[in-house]
Amino acid sequence: VEPISLFSRLYKRPFNEAFEETPMLVAVLTYVGYGVLTLFGYLRDFMRQWKIEKCQNATEREEQKDFVPLYQDFENFYTRNLYMRIRDSWNRPICSVPGAKVDMMERVSHDYNWTFTYTGRVIKDIINMGSYNYLGFAQKAGTCQEAAAKVLSQYGAGVCSTRQEMGNLDKHEELEKLVARFLGVESAMAYGMGFATNSMNIPALVGKGCLILSDELNHASLVLGARLSGATIRIFKHNNMQSLEKLLKDAIVHGQPRTRRPWKKILILVEGIYSMEGSIVRLPEVIALKKKYKSYLYLDEAHSIGALGPSGRGVVDYFGLNPEDVDIMMGTFTKSFGAAGGYIGGKKELIDYLRTYSHSAVYATSMSPPVVEQIITSVKCIMGEDGTTVGKARVQQLAENTRYFRRRLKEMGFIIYGNEDSPVVPLMLYMPAKIGAFGREMLKRNIGVVVVGFPATPIIESRARFCLSAAHTKEMLDRVSVSSGLSFAHAFYKQIQQLFFCRLVQCLVHKLLNLMFKVL
Repeated sequence: VEPISLFSRLYKRPFNEAFEETPMLVAVLTYVGYGVLTLFGYLRDFMRQWKIEKCQNATEREEQKDFVPLYQDFENFYTRNLYMRIRDSWNRPICSVPGAKVDMMERVSHDYNWTFTYTGRVIKDIINMGSYNYLGFAQKAGTCQEAAAKVLSQYGAGVCSTRQEMGNLDKHEELEKLVARFLGVESAMAYGMGFATNSMNIPALVGKGCLILSDELNHASLVLGARLSGATIRIFKHNNMQSLEKLLKDAIVHGQPRTRRPWKKILILVEGIYSMEGSIVRLPEVIALKKKYKSYLYLDEAHSIGALGPSGRGVVDYFGLNPEDVDIMMGTFTKSFGAAGGYIGGKKELIDYLRTYSHSAVYATSMSPPVVEQIITSVKCIMGEDGTTVGKARVQQLAENTRYFRRRLKEMGFIIYGNEDSPVVPLMLYMPAKIGAFGREMLKRNIGVVVVGFPATPIIESRARFCLSAAHTKEMLDRVSVSSGLSFAHAFYKQIQQLFFCRLVQCLVHKLLNLMFKVL
């Protein structure tokens, strides 16, 4: 997908993204697969109701049956009949640093994933393709770890107070000045939680009488923050500048509903890298529209900061733009920096206002000193202020790994979503039976990968999501790509089994035979 010709002059580099439409046959088979699962879900619910099958899900007690229901049984239909089949694909416990390789605790289920039992065995050296460790700073040895350990011995683990009371350390001040320099803005403020950075600060920026224009694929934290603000929310199609411009035009021409008064503020919410699609925001075009229609821009760089740009300064650096053109620059420390928390950067007046009116600033406990030191050390490493070129080398290595791995998967015939420079690589699975089968087969080959399905994605766009890291070697990526091919083939076989009822009918017959033997 090339930039629109009208805006092509805004781009200083090629901008290539791919979102292949779901093939019709695949879409039909996917709907059939979900239909089969739903049909047998109703059958199993019927069997549970008549005590033919043991009921494991939460139900109201008999003495509460005549009360107003607190728990709607049907609301849990998807969870107990579809999600529970592949529940083992998520929440897998690791017991090591989430670096290029991880150690995972083995667990088994004897009741079809309703409960798990740990075997006591640890699966060693699993290639980690699921963590957001973009620059490889999640490590148990090295400069960052040593600095954090030193600060831990000096300051302790917690602060036990808010920034406005007794929790404002010199380390917090140092971090915020460093982040402001790194972003190229006047001032910055750090928060202890990335999710709350969005959800608690957007309500402080806009309110009733304001308009929020939000990308349809924005993260849940942005969605929650927008809803909490009380502002009017309108959604534009993902990365679609015609859709955004139409909303901007309508907002200015028509104003607020009923009164037709002008909106107090118009705030555009976008992300740098969209974590489920692997796409990069068309920032030059968004900025051009923002200037044209005199609106404000809120940019969430949770996944792009550190992972994009020649110097790792995010999507603004990637496009060679001026940071002053972005009114509110938000990001997290949880990914590229191997730590926790988030930040907001911008003009000094904005940050001073948030220090007073942001709920995260006023009520939340200050960031842990060792976590702050981890961020300071990693940011200095990226900027080259540690006297080495390690940080720059990591940024370059991540870019090389991204292009190499995407090229390998495309050569093997996989359908890959997103931008060619995005370290988030969605591999399309589509069919429901492939979700669990692909994740299990990859784990058998000592590869940990995140699989995602409905409702986190559209029902016909289930996928596996690979997150690349500068810590991955070429040999690791080659092994993952080959294993993906083998696992995909096995997952396809599982889907065929489901479509022809083989596995489901086998389970049903097995249960009916057991029932007959009990009766006899």
